[in-house]
Amino acid sequence: MSTKEQKTLYAYENEEERQLAHTIANTLYRYDQVEDNRISTLSDLTEEHVKQFWARGYLVVEQALSIEEVNTSLEAVMDILSGASTGTKIQFVKPRNELTTLEEIELAARKLSDYIDHEPRLRDIAYHPSIMEALGKLFGEEAKVAQDQAILKPPTGGAEKPWHQDMAYGPLAYDKAVIGLWTALDPAELDNGCMHVIPYSHREGGAPHYAVRDWQLCDRSVQVDHDVAVPLQPGGVLIFHGLLHHGTPPNFSAKRRRALQVHYAPISASKLTPKEYKRMFTNEMTGAEC
Repeated sequence: MSTKEQKTLYAYENEEERQLAHTIANTLYRYDQVEDNRISTLSDLTEEHVKQFWARGYLVVEQALSIEEVNTSLEAVMDILSGASTGTKIQFVKPRNELTTLEEIELAARKLSDYIDHEPRLRDIAYHPSIMEALGKLFGEEAKVAQDQAILKPPTGGAEKPWHQDMAYGPLAYDKAVIGLWTALDPAELDNGCMHVIPYSHREGGAPHYAVRDWQLCDRSVQVDHDVAVPLQPGGVLIFHGLLHHGTPPNFSAKRRRALQVHYAPISASKLTPKEYKRMFTNEMTGAEC
């Protein structure tokens, strides 16, 4: 059996799962609208870009990190997976005790989280001076880290992250807008699960989420016709509003797609009350069905 076949079988339990993934990729995402409005670097951020962010819900920066910073981040990610760097939480899609090699571990790792207190190389990225300065311009006040993650979509089977709003997840449910920075560590392209966004969708406010394939927007409510894909080269970043509708299709390619995702809140923001969270992001009070 070839390496590619091994990886494919590892990712999908059966042919039905594989076919469902292809159906999702072909019906809930489009690939003919690609974002071409981009800022060269974070230092190029202007007041006009700030206005554009709040109007459209996102900005794209071609090179937020240097290649050296990208490589250092990748080394940190791999050290976490190998166990050379400890303390970071790792979410696997298979039981950890079934994984014996580093390749198996990497293929089964979906997400790293809470690394800021344990991995100084990634903490330096989260608090990068140019990032904090840009966030200060966007928020109009100092930013604080609300959540730190690395999102891993392995080759030939990295799963979809369904359309959702980040603020619908409890740790990010604040009374003021949260801003996410999704930074590519590998080329994030149309065939390996780059980010997709619905421009202006943050203006609609919080929307009910449902436990379907994940905690997600109802598939029927996704405005697929307005989907814009955001391919990025390593070091490129998508800066997006916490209420923006976004998702990533499966990775059917033979390429890795690793990214850092850090969320920030304005320093004055407070967490939503449970009642307000339920009102905004669940169907508990309305009974609406997906």
